[in-house]
Amino acid sequence: MTTTTVTSHAAAGSGRTTAPHWETQLFSGGASTSGRGHQAPTYDGIDDQLADSRSRLRRISVRAAFQEVLYGRALLVDIRPAAQRAAEGQVAAHLSPLVVERNVLEWRFDPRHEARLSQAGWDTRVLVLCQEGYTSSLAADALLRLGVHRSTDVIGGFKAWRAAGLPVEPRT
Repeated sequence: MTTTTVTSHAAAGSGRTTAPHWETQLFSGGASTSGRGHQAPTYDGIDDQLADSRSRLRRISVRAAFQEVLYGRALLVDIRPAAQRAAEGQVAAHLSPLVVERNVLEWRFDPRHEARLSQAGWDTRVLVLCQEGYTSSLAADALLRLGVHRSTDVIGGFKAWRAAGLPVEPRT
């Protein structure tokens, strides 16, 4: 990381010596940085970002997700935090849902990464499940962008799963 010494304008003509202020390259604006920076897409709010993410997904209903998981054609990945799973319940254990909290999802499913799960693969069918089907859309899109091209999310999330009478574990 490059640093730049910046002196105060007030101290410059006063003859006083001041301690230098240090600023990183990130804030100095002088040098280019890697990544997309200001070229990255921006959105007109979270609803616009959500719509953009969903434009790349072939979202599926809870019943379709149940069928895919039941017959071993997909992995159901619950990204909800532990407290939410405890309060709301979970998909029944006999369906072998994977619990991978949202903050580590990309690392666990990127086939190139050392922290990947053994199930991670470019062709893995990943069905992402959150509480109501919003966060899961953003998460599934992130997996698509990493190249896990059969990723999608479950419309309505766990709330819709339970409302459809699909198998759940009791709340703790």
